[in-house]
Amino acid sequence: MSKSIAVVLLSGLLAACAADAPDPTAAIVVPVYSRSANGSESSNGGNFGTPLAAAEEVMPAGVVNQSRARGNARFRLNAAGDTLAYRLIVANIENVFQAHIHRAAAGVNGPIVVWLYPSTAPVPGEPGQGRIDGVIARGTITAGNLVGPLAGSSLAALLDEIKNGNAYVNVHTNDGVAPTNTGPGDFPGGEMRGQLEKRGH
Repeated sequence: MSKSIAVVLLSGLLAACAADAPDPTAAIVVPVYSRSANGSESSNGGNFGTPLAAAEEVMPAGVVNQSRARGNARFRLNAAGDTLAYRLIVANIENVFQAHIHRAAAGVNGPIVVWLYPSTAPVPGEPGQGRIDGVIARGTITAGNLVGPLAGSSLAALLDEIKNGNAYVNVHTNDGVAPTNTGPGDFPGGEMRGQLEKRGH
């Protein structure tokens, strides 16, 4: 076959392939967060989270929280909408013995609805454990892990509270020595906090 015939055939193939190729500038639409017919979150699940800081914590009257603790709570909803995977990350903090999701608006303390640390089982850790940093808890949350006012509800009930700005994560500390609320590492009611929100995928 001559060079000119080969070039013509190759040009024809390239033109045919180009005709089948999608427009490279066309928008790609992927549903990230939607509600299925049964009321659960679906599609590709969704991300939720919050930074944690002492300044967000609501302290008892007369208690000053000058903690330099920081953290982050991250949650990922599965495609079926029935499981939340989570990671709890902390730094500059001592004597962590509990962490939870609570139900309440920003600036207000509310009841526990999910345990996060030491695990999703509603059992506190030991006080006076010393410094802790990094990923201190990870796991999955299902409807069976909901407690307090959400006990017996579907996971969608928790997701609704988060979407409505009515859920927060906080990390509690206790040095195991009376009295309480004596400073960083000893705030049993919570040393740092953050309001949960929906995040992009």
